[in-house]
Amino acid sequence: MKKSFLFFLFGIAFCLSGFAQQTIIKGSVLDGTTGEPIPDVTISIEETGQTAKTNAKGEFSFTQNVPLGDQVLKVEKVGYVVKRYPIIVNEGQTVDITGMTLDFDSSDKKDLFIISISDDNLNSEDDGLTDNISGLLQASRDVFLNAAAFDFSATFFRPRGLDNANGKVLINGVEMNKQFNGRPQWGNWGGLNDVQRNQEFSMGLAPNDYNFGDLAGTNNIVMRASKYRRGGRISYASANRSYQGRVMASYSSGLLEGGWSYTVLGSRRYGEQGFIDGTLYDANSFFVAVEKQINDKHSINFTGIYAKNRRGRSTAITEEVYNLKGREYNPFWGLLNGEQRNSRMRQINEPILMLNHFWDISSKVKLNTNVAYQFGEIANTRIDNGGTRLYVDENGDSAFLGGARNPDPTYYQNLPSFYLQDPNPTAADFQNAYLSQQRFLNDGQMPWLSFYEANQRPSNVGGNSLYAVQADVIKDQQLTFNSILDAELAENIRLNAAVNYRMLKSENFARVEDLMGGTGYLDVDFFADEEEGGIDEIAASTLAQSDLRNPNRIAREGERYKYNYEMEANVASAFAQAQFKYNKIDFYVGANVSQTNYQRTGLYENGFFAGGGNDGSFGESDKLNFTNFGVKGGLTYKITGKHLIDVNGSYFTKAPFLRTAFSNARQTNATVIGLESEKIQSVDVSYIFRSPTVKARITGFYSGFQDGSDVGFYFTEDIAGLGIDSGDAFVQEIMTNIERRHVGVELGIEAQVTPTIKLKGAASIGQYTFQNNPNLYLTSVDFLNRQGVDREVTFGDGTTNLKNLHVAGGPERAYQIGFEYRDPDYWNFGVTSNFFSNAYIDVSNLARSANFTSDYDGNTFNDYDPDVAKDLLKQEQFDSYMLVNIIGGKSWKINDYFVGFFATINNVFNEEYRTGGFEQSRLANYRRLQEDKSRASGPIFGPRYFFGNGTTYYLNVYVRF
Repeated sequence: MKKSFLFFLFGIAFCLSGFAQQTIIKGSVLDGTTGEPIPDVTISIEETGQTAKTNAKGEFSFTQNVPLGDQVLKVEKVGYVVKRYPIIVNEGQTVDITGMTLDFDSSDKKDLFIISISDDNLNSEDDGLTDNISGLLQASRDVFLNAAAFDFSATFFRPRGLDNANGKVLINGVEMNKQFNGRPQWGNWGGLNDVQRNQEFSMGLAPNDYNFGDLAGTNNIVMRASKYRRGGRISYASANRSYQGRVMASYSSGLLEGGWSYTVLGSRRYGEQGFIDGTLYDANSFFVAVEKQINDKHSINFTGIYAKNRRGRSTAITEEVYNLKGREYNPFWGLLNGEQRNSRMRQINEPILMLNHFWDISSKVKLNTNVAYQFGEIANTRIDNGGTRLYVDENGDSAFLGGARNPDPTYYQNLPSFYLQDPNPTAADFQNAYLSQQRFLNDGQMPWLSFYEANQRPSNVGGNSLYAVQADVIKDQQLTFNSILDAELAENIRLNAAVNYRMLKSENFARVEDLMGGTGYLDVDFFADEEEGGIDEIAASTLAQSDLRNPNRIAREGERYKYNYEMEANVASAFAQAQFKYNKIDFYVGANVSQTNYQRTGLYENGFFAGGGNDGSFGESDKLNFTNFGVKGGLTYKITGKHLIDVNGSYFTKAPFLRTAFSNARQTNATVIGLESEKIQSVDVSYIFRSPTVKARITGFYSGFQDGSDVGFYFTEDIAGLGIDSGDAFVQEIMTNIERRHVGVELGIEAQVTPTIKLKGAASIGQYTFQNNPNLYLTSVDFLNRQGVDREVTFGDGTTNLKNLHVAGGPERAYQIGFEYRDPDYWNFGVTSNFFSNAYIDVSNLARSANFTSDYDGNTFNDYDPDVAKDLLKQEQFDSYMLVNIIGGKSWKINDYFVGFFATINNVFNEEYRTGGFEQSRLANYRRLQEDKSRASGPIFGPRYFFGNGTTYYLNVYVRF
């Protein structure tokens, strides 16, 4: 007994001795202006790579493996100026540096991100050709990623060739990516710059606290009221990129008595047009966050976002149109009563409501449970020229008329090349070519007045519109629930886990927005059977009916017509991740599993697809189910405090998005044939160097994709094998079994050469290519009118020859050199020079199938020349170009107020360049494409291009208090 008691006393003495000799670094961080504690500040010991974060009281501590001797603490948070504090650590002692301060960064680029990236994405097409990933990168201090976010984004550069669907955007831990196409809808929180500064970014599939992540990284925007510094900000911005003006005001209370805190923001963005003509901007945004700290363990936060916006869209144009009107030209707008009106408006109105519960179960275990509800609609308008009316002539004879001429000013029959297409110079119509050129040069805009005149002619009995403004509407209701666990199992082991459920009900329909002087719109498809002889027959035809259960219906303004269906999507997932930290090595492992199901419910019975089931249009489709999983892991090996090796690897599967699950969701329940989950594997290896003066990272990366899918829509004149002289149809192009490979190297380096001057450089060299010949088939309602033609049409072996072609998506190579000067008197100035090359056009898949070599009977052309064909189908590479950008700002402290401005000028030398483009598939066989490309006057159906902005500016003036 005595012996046991002696051992007990010895144990206590040993523990006390160990405790007494423990070496600790602790402290706190305060706002340099208000003196308030700053949470979520990253503190790192530079020579070791050890990091800690401040809590809600601004406090932090290091208690394990604390290095001795002279050390430097690096203190940083996005939105504040980075500081370094030298300290001396002695064994067995506590270094207490309470009261360190951080100053607000007046040159912070957050506002630049919002205007140059988010608002551009608001205007992007659903096809993904103009979308980019840069929005995810705003919270990063990595040198390369900063270059990608703020300088490379103007070219639609995609780091590692990845688009927005390959990254995750979260708000308070809730995923915001759309289930329709996997991309975040930036417009849902546009205009909220001042409340988006608290962000947590994890690069690639590196560990994050909230979910498994994705290849392009995970960005969590923290919108908790208690996380905002106390005070307010009022700002005004002027620009010529997306909008012309922006007014914003915000205020945060900080933590009040009783545990309450709140933050409010309101902003307005406006402009008749941005850099591109006719791109109206009209947006109002409101934000509120209210948090109640119930006690030391529980806190509840409510976040509400309402960001309604309208934006006039633009489009890609051909070389002929560019040469005539320039890169600022936009065919979608025209004048009506002296005011600009854009026919292609994108309207977003999807409020977000979110309730978050934060539970500190213990000092080492935290549980965050969230419920979010998003509702509202996205509407894209366009001119509908398929209307019909009853016409009475001078003799009293009547007939139905319809199918008005395409009103697009860039329609091929409106351009000079149409009249010069005959290869015989004596047969070319030079007179009409000249007249069309002059009309296009002098006007070339949407003829709004003519629409009203056509709809209101006295001969129009009944007043049905030939022209109307149609809105394609997606009206969503989405409920999200998740619960996120963060547990410190040991001092060097941390567990993250989460369960998540998302339920989406999406109504999809066309709506009559404006009858333009008419009284109604006959809801039949005038083009349904135009070869069979006229609208009288069509009005009585079952094929022409948008809804067989309500035939020959007259639609009024605000009513649904043409198509009307619902989509349901349910996704349940679970994720777990363990992180281990040791002296020389940190590593992690993670896994996830998910279940996804989709179903379409048709509310109209379309004439082409009568009945229900997968072969029909009415009622429920087959239910699609996908089970997916993923594993990832990585390590960081600390050679020394300055030299590190970082490795990450993953394999996971992803369910196809709603967009690619159905071949033609507007008209039928038919699902895509051969649809599978996409398989993705990736690995990246980085060498990282960091010292007080130099930071650098070089990374090699590889990503492989299998079983991808895509659905496209277009009109073509050349479909082989139909056994008729005309192979024209509006088709749905379905591709499956798509394989891609993305490989490359990226580099970022910066050097603080003096206390005020920083030099920086970045580079990305990649190659993003198709690795196989994907499966391809076409569907079209036009096929159903042709006897003996299958509903799905394939060519040859059913594939398209894409192997080794480049995946379109911005330049594969980008380089930057630049410098920043930051004066102690609170002004700064910087210049970057950015060079881009190796960008490629998005090719026509149909032209690279067996359809290209075949005539209408499916036989190979007798004059087919493989060498000529190779030249015709060579993938276009865009010219390289260089962009110079300038940034600068100044701030003043006046009593308790900060007043300042910052400004940027992008593309200083007004460089003209292409950011992307795509081949048209209207002419998709050897003879027709050869004929079109060989025209002396230029091709009629040449590629369409997106052009970058010229010289643009952004100026922001603010008052902070």
